[in-house]
Amino acid sequence: MSDHSATAVVLGGSVAGMLTARSLASVGVRVTVVERDALPAGPEPRKGLPQARHVHQLWSGGAHAMEELLPGVTERLTKAGARRLPVTTDMVGLSPRGWYRRWAESHSMLLCSRDLLDATVRAEVLADERIELVERTEVLGLEGTAAAVTGVHLRAHDATRSTLRADLVVDATGRGSRTPKWLTALGLPRPQVREVDSGVAYASRLFRAPEAARDGFPVINVQPKPRAGGPGRGGVLLPIEDGRWLVTLFGTRGGEPSSCTADFDAYARTEQRHPILADLIARAEPLSEVAFTRTTANRRHFYERMARWPENFVVVGDALAAFNPVYGHGMSVAAQAALALRAAVQDHGWGTPGLSRRLQKAAARPARAAWDLAIGQDVFYPGAGAGPTRAERLVAAYVDRLTYTATGSGRVARALTDVMALEKGAGVLLTPRILVAAAVGPLRPALSGPPLTDDELKRAGLQ
Repeated sequence: MSDHSATAVVLGGSVAGMLTARSLASVGVRVTVVERDALPAGPEPRKGLPQARHVHQLWSGGAHAMEELLPGVTERLTKAGARRLPVTTDMVGLSPRGWYRRWAESHSMLLCSRDLLDATVRAEVLADERIELVERTEVLGLEGTAAAVTGVHLRAHDATRSTLRADLVVDATGRGSRTPKWLTALGLPRPQVREVDSGVAYASRLFRAPEAARDGFPVINVQPKPRAGGPGRGGVLLPIEDGRWLVTLFGTRGGEPSSCTADFDAYARTEQRHPILADLIARAEPLSEVAFTRTTANRRHFYERMARWPENFVVVGDALAAFNPVYGHGMSVAAQAALALRAAVQDHGWGTPGLSRRLQKAAARPARAAWDLAIGQDVFYPGAGAGPTRAERLVAAYVDRLTYTATGSGRVARALTDVMALEKGAGVLLTPRILVAAAVGPLRPALSGPPLTDDELKRAGLQ
């Protein structure tokens, strides 16, 4: 596209907003990113992103999309301390059906603090001269009609009000999105929405890893058992930059961790399905107090299903679909959605009638895949909401069988990571060879404990 008069406004300057701005700029659109907060210059915490204190990972499906939007960003992240982790080679995971074996690499994760990832992406995006950032500015509402959005009403930090007009407005304001109210103000109906809230709470703490374990240590992941009929409890140890471990402990309604730092180690030891996390952090140096949050519900707005949808408006990121962070899909979905928006503009042309509906459907596709993965587990926890439906029970039973089989079958483990990494759709789990493998079950006996190597145990001080 070569129309340099084309303009867009992206509301929200987090990962979803920045990657969306980049995708639009790459097809010739001049983009203004409007952010409520003042964004830090480097990898530092920011007010509007409290969830950054908890574990984050970028699955390979999202990393590939991000790399396509920002060529070289993966290398810049790794030079800054991020680590590419092969899956499942460098993962030690306790599934609901037993310990996974560490198979040859099928996919990967990119591991670092959220502050580092956000700062790196932000710097790359804002280096594009077609993208402008307006900070400390609140969005008050949409300008336009039920037929078409023409801009946004803004209030700056000094209380000055203005209207910013654009050919496209993108809501990437996250879980606090006010799009449902904005749409009704334009005369449109409220969208269909579904919420599945397991009541999970997260408590996270930073540690300095033992010196010998600061490089090349695996991710440790203790998963809950969603179909056990009670609260689910789990935890993750994520090696991040500067020789640190970020440890997040979580529990669903009735089994939540405490927000008190003094209770962190006890929860890791007595409330988890296995004490491996407690054993590891007992030999590490605490670097922070506990960060605690409860804002973790899965919430999906089905904007793509609305009978009427205004031209020139799109919703992406957590404003469209927010997931329980334990699955680590939010950033990957945002990257894939941004790439899908770019492809839709290239395929159909800027300003063509119906483009915004096509863009909304494009953004919904990666969100739908992650949504199905999340609610397929969380819907079984007490108090999570309506459901599970009969179909969800059948799917969950099959996934449970696959999980059990994957503890002793590399073929099934790879198929599951195909889907979890957002590299392939769930259809790969229904191929004849996977169906047969699930019927046969695991080919190797169950492991009796976490598959850490003797070298890893020694480096962590456990041997």
